Amino acid sequence: MRWPENVRLVEVAPRDGLQNEAKTVPAAVKIELIERLADAGITAIEAGSFVSPKWVPQMADTAEVLAGLRRKEGVSYSVLVPNMQGYETARRAKVDEVAIFAAASESFSRRNINCSIAESIERFAPVAEAARRDGVKVRGYVSCVIDCPYEGAIAPAAVADVAARLLALGCYEVSLGDTVGTGTAGRVEAMIDAVAARVPVARLAAHFHDTYGQAVANLLAALGKGVAVVDSSVAGLGGCPYAPGAAGNVASEDVVYLLDGLGARTGIDLAKLAAAGRFISKEIGREPASKAARALSAKAA
Repeated sequence: MRWPENVRLVEVAPRDGLQNEAKTVPAAVKIELIERLADAGITAIEAGSFVSPKWVPQMADTAEVLAGLRRKEGVSYSVLVPNMQGYETARRAKVDEVAIFAAASESFSRRNINCSIAESIERFAPVAEAARRDGVKVRGYVSCVIDCPYEGAIAPAAVADVAARLLALGCYEVSLGDTVGTGTAGRVEAMIDAVAARVPVARLAAHFHDTYGQAVANLLAALGKGVAVVDSSVAGLGGCPYAPGAAGNVASEDVVYLLDGLGARTGIDLAKLAAAGRFISKEIGREPASKAARALSAKAA
């Protein structure tokens, strides 16, 4: 099987990871984490989100984080935005890219953002239009591409439909998220086949959670289908408040170890990445979930 020769990692720990931690992390710590990730060679970092602090208090300091960052040339710093108000705040913060999010499950869409799938796409239309006018890149997310915690199995055709609508809206890339972390390699392949029939595989990204320990296997299945962009979270941070029992994202350290073994080029220094994972894990008071990071620490000891 041929694997992509160049794979881009999108580091989501500063947003998707930390927003699910019970402990609120100070802005200064988030800034250091983001700078450490950039110094390790990560070129795409999700730095935060401009959602209501009422719903996601851990992200209330995103503007402060962006203002305090030592931005590295060649690194894209993105934020999640739920609406035009969030987009305008992002513009004032001088972000490179914004992300919008929909779900392949009607129940999850209503629980997560309090509207139907169709309404969510309509809500993001003015954001996409404004971004196009301002020259800001827009990335799309699709949640629950395998299973929904409320509906169960999601049909691949439903995922393809939402992904195609995000592409039509103006997203340069669509990230496919196994939010619950119940996916298996065969189901991932079937889902990607359905989506790739409507969205070019070169414009797809894989976003897997590791609830059942299948994230790396699922990632390998996605790579085998030609997906060359991977969302991951240093130290395996993450989860989802609207998906009970969902574990963290696939650990960036484990992903880089896998890609190094496949001979794929990422430009990422695994030792520096693991150090960034140990740094944030110490700050939040737990061990890294990454098996590669633990193995490297044991070897060094």
